[in-house]
This record gives sequence, C-alpha cells and structure tokens, in this order.
Amino acid sequence: EMKKSIYNIIMVCAGLHFASCEKTLNVIPDSEFSPANVLTSEAGLKAILISSYAAMQSPVNTRNLINISEMTTDMAFNSGGAENLYLTQFINFTWDPSIAIVQDNVWATYYRCVRDANIVLENIDASNATAASKKLFKAEARVLRAHAFNVLYTWFGPVPLRISSTGEPDLAKATDTEFNAFIEKELNEAVPDLPVPGQEEAYGRLNQGSGYSILTKFALNSKQWQKAADASQKVIAFNYYSLFASFKDLFRTTNEGNREMILIQPARAEAGYGNWFAAGALPPAFKTSSEIPEFIYTTSMANFATQYRLRTAFVNTLAANDRRRQLIITKYTNLSNVEVNLMSTADNARSLKYWDNATVGNDGGNDIPGIRYADILLSRAEALNELSGPTQAAVDNLNLVRVRAGLDALTLAGVGSKEAFRDIILRERGWEFISEGKRREDLIRHGKFITMATQRGVNAAARHVLFPIPQSEVDANKLMKQNDGY
Repeated sequence: EMKKSIYNIIMVCAGLHFASCEKTLNVIPDSEFSPANVLTSEAGLKAILISSYAAMQSPVNTRNLINISEMTTDMAFNSGGAENLYLTQFINFTWDPSIAIVQDNVWATYYRCVRDANIVLENIDASNATAASKKLFKAEARVLRAHAFNVLYTWFGPVPLRISSTGEPDLAKATDTEFNAFIEKELNEAVPDLPVPGQEEAYGRLNQGSGYSILTKFALNSKQWQKAADASQKVIAFNYYSLFASFKDLFRTTNEGNREMILIQPARAEAGYGNWFAAGALPPAFKTSSEIPEFIYTTSMANFATQYRLRTAFVNTLAANDRRRQLIITKYTNLSNVEVNLMSTADNARSLKYWDNATVGNDGGNDIPGIRYADILLSRAEALNELSGPTQAAVDNLNLVRVRAGLDALTLAGVGSKEAFRDIILRERGWEFISEGKRREDLIRHGKFITMATQRGVNAAARHVLFPIPQSEVDANKLMKQNDGY
C-alpha cells in the first residue's frame, strides 16, 4: 500500500506539476512507474526527485508569494477583485492563523518538496541507480530540502525538521540553533557534489552556483556575514554568471536561460503552467502603453479584476533615468482610446516586469527569478559592509548593478559610514527586485519592517515579523506550538 500511495503521488506530480517544466526537464515514460519499481529504480527515484523540484518550481501561485512579500511593505498595494479579500489582510497586518493562502502556497508547497526529497534520500542507496546518479540525486535532494526549509524559516521561523517520510506525525518545532545548523550542514556537504554551472543535466536543475547562492541568501538573512561573503564569492569565482546587459529585456521569454538567472521557476504560456503576475498588474481595460510599446496586448489575454499596484512614494524614489523604471507603467491607453494617468490616483503605478506577447489567458511564459546574479553582488556588498564598513570591493559590487541600471557609479568616499552605506544597499535592493518578492525579508533583516509599517499607519507589532503557523497544522500536530502573539 505504501508503494501504491507513492506511485499515485508521483503520477500526479509528474503529470500535472512538472508538465510546466517540460521544456527543460524530461518526463519519465509511464511504463517506468510500476509500483514495484518506483522506489528501487533510477527512473522511479528520478521522478520523485523531479516531483520535489516541481513543488519548488511551480510558477502559477508564485504571484501570491510575491504579493504577500511586497504588500506587507512600502513597495506594493492592491485593490479590487476576489484576491483583495485576502490581500487586504496583508496590507493591514490583520492576518491570523486561519488564512488559507499561506497554508496552501507556502507551508504545503515547501513541505511537499521536503517530503519528496526525503523519499529519494531514504531509497537511493538500495536502488539500481548508477553510482554517479546516486551521488547526484543525493546532493540535489539535500539541497532542495535545505532550500525548502530555508523558505519556510523566512516565513514562519523554526518549524519541524521533518527529515524522514515515515516519522511520527507529531513533531515539535526545532530550535533556532538546530534549524540553522541543519540547513548550513546540508548545504555545505551537498553543494560540492552538484555539477559546476553549465554542466547540469537540464535548465532548472541545481548546480554548484545555485547551491552556493542559496547558502549566500541563508547566511545573509541569518546575519552570518562572513559566511554570506564567502558563499557569494564562491558564486562569483565560477566566472560563469554575469549581469544581462539590458535590464528591460532581462525577463523576456526570448532571453530565458541567460547567465544572470541562477535559480528560477520555469513558466510557459499555457493554461495552468504560466506566470500569472501580469494578469493582475494590468490596469482596467488596458490596450497599450507608450512606456512599454513592445507589449502587444490582445483580448485573449486575461486582465484580472484585482489590481496589483505599486505605491507612489516608492516609485518616486527611483531616479527618472533609472532603467528599472522602464518596466513600470505610469500611463496607458485604454480600450476606448483614452489615455489614463495612473499617477493621478495614489499607489497606482504598475509593474510589467513579466509582460509576454504570447500570453494565453492568465498564463505568461516569463520564468520567475528566485535568485539572480544581481542579488549575489548586492548580498556580497552588504555582507562586506557589515563585516568592516564600506570597502572598495563592496562599492564595486554595488556599482555593477547601478551602472547596468543607467545610474552613476558611487565612490568609496561618497557612500559615507557603515550605516549610510547600509541604507544605500537597501534602497538599491528595493529598486532592483520590484515584483520579485524580496522586499519583506530585506526590511526584516534591516530592522525596518515593523517601523515602516507603523509609519504607514498600520497597527504592526513584533509578532508580525513572522506569519502564524497555519491553524490546521497546529490542530493536527499536538506538539506544535503556535508562534508568539497569535
């Protein structure tokens, strides 16, 4: 019965979830999935590994993670449609343990990734896989699991470290020390067994570059500055990654696979497998915008009633010549051929970072970046500054991102103190990663998440740095303790 259950899981995941990544990862033929073979054959365990990837890489609901991570900050806003019913709770900091969107899009999604990685690790040694495949699958499964736990940590703090697929359902949360030690150990031990960048089997599979990038972000957010500096330098030292020349074209489907994208969620313009963000970002009755004339809107594309908006005060912090503004529209022509000034309404500019002329319904084909090389450069700049104040190396890393955006390079003398340079880096990260879901974790790391919410008039408290454990999980696990304040 156990094998039959796993067989059913894999068939669903391979047939539904990973169809979204068919362009990059091969789907194993159904004949390889007999219940007797799933846990013992290389093909069966590879399918389970791909299922673990699928949980991490499914693009359809990523807009929810981006929105929750940005509408709780000074960056984004929302109005209209059914999604506003729950997004308002994040804007106003009134969420509670019953809110399903967090349960479905974060907790369940990333624990599925953990579950499948555990199954691979528990069965790979006794399988008929080659020695090389065993080594690779183990490394991938360990890094996927560590990454999933790291994502869960950024949302909920320490959670149960479920490192067995057959463990007791009741399991207490790990301590902070235990949790961080596990993630660090898994990444440090497993990443060297991954292929070097460019040698991975398929686009979207992990390599040492993406592994050390995950380690960089883990160390940065846990304020382990030297470890963040060291991990980011390992990524840079591959001499494989680089900034894409044109920020405006970086996210276009025609440029997928460029060497700035390190960790991605593949998408394609097909129902159920696409990037839905643009459908919510388009303003009402959108026809065209002179600011992004390359986008050819057709009536077959969805335009949601809900409206993903950018806050005016945030948009106004970008310099007029900042090329990152080129993916923000502040005016458009509607279907009645009337030009609408979005800036005449508060908090109403739109991010069209993910526009795609081949969009079908809700689904655009733009891959969603998880970690870009720009993030590694800015993470290294931040880590170096925290270690010893402004250095030429830190400023140089920052300037690579600024100059690509069309801004003047800063000088070491001009960035000021450690505290002043810290603020410069935070501002640069805000401008660089609009609609990529990084603003919440950045503000938390800089100690500004709650204070900035309070300044906006939100009744924010210390508990809001973490989201509550979903109530269904508390009810199902008698050892689960709810996060403080909920």
